[in-house]
Amino acid sequence: MSQRTQRLGDQIQRDLSVMIRQELKDPRLGMVTISSVKVSPDMSYADVYVTVLGATLDEKPDSSLEVLNAAAGFLRGELGRGLKTRITPRIRFHFDEVTARGNRMAALITTAVNEDRERASARGDEPDAPEAP
Repeated sequence: MSQRTQRLGDQIQRDLSVMIRQELKDPRLGMVTISSVKVSPDMSYADVYVTVLGATLDEKPDSSLEVLNAAAGFLRGELGRGLKTRITPRIRFHFDEVTARGNRMAALITTAVNEDRERASARGDEPDAPEAP
């Protein structure tokens, strides 16, 4: 990704986060966080990756994505007023599975460490590793 598309993606992320919080009032929309924006090299599309509070890999936030994709035209128009570019990219919203997978892996690691400690204390051994936060 070039530096120009990276800067444009960062600006889109900042502007969209404010617009989603202030402009969209749909009750189906949960607590949405924009984790990243990837702009195509020709700047015609912007893929916006979002996470929704409480969503896991098993239960994807389809209603929140539907609301965001339905409002994509409105958000693109508002975004075009603020950006100083000739072309305003079309916005496509996606669920960010990377963050959800990272949270799941962290939970699994914490569970495994706690189970190891319980087994070690039941045997009377001292754990070798320092305590996890």
